[in-house]
Amino acid sequence: MADSDIANMTALQKHAAFFDRNKDGIITPSETFEGYVAIGCDVAFSRERASSVHAALGPITSPDDAPLPHINIYIDLIHRGMHGSDTGAYDAKGRFVPQKFEDIFIKHAKVRPDALTSLEVEEMILANRDPLDPQSWAGPVGEWELTYELSSDKHGFLHKNSIRGIYDGSEFVKLEEKRRSSRSEI
Repeated sequence: MADSDIANMTALQKHAAFFDRNKDGIITPSETFEGYVAIGCDVAFSRERASSVHAALGPITSPDDAPLPHINIYIDLIHRGMHGSDTGAYDAKGRFVPQKFEDIFIKHAKVRPDALTSLEVEEMILANRDPLDPQSWAGPVGEWELTYELSSDKHGFLHKNSIRGIYDGSEFVKLEEKRRSSRSEI
């Protein structure tokens, strides 16, 4: 995808676009695997996560005329893959909602106003659970656990700017660059 296309993407599309390694608008399972490895996940986790993400999102983000099986994820339709029990920081079309993002910290950041501890992340996940949609409970847990593991600092704080970067995918780029630079120092 051209840079001009990225400028017109929603935050959710930008988030997903990181995993579109060849920038053609379609994310294959192997690209998702490569993306997870690039941000610092181990091979076994990356393989399992790519399989589960594509099993869940491929069928619902595929256009009607997409070739079978519907395992690829189409960035233009990624908003179809949104789940319940989330923070509301994306609207129904995948656009970033600044006030809902700020609400995360207003409601849950007790130790520092600009960061979350692991306990605050857990509290937030529980507070956002939709009691009428228990099938949506597992998704946020895995997403936030991975976000915390990869992006929290050495003092155990997950900073606001890192979380914001997860929403628009820019944190993934930083994680990949960090991993690449640490590997080149060896």
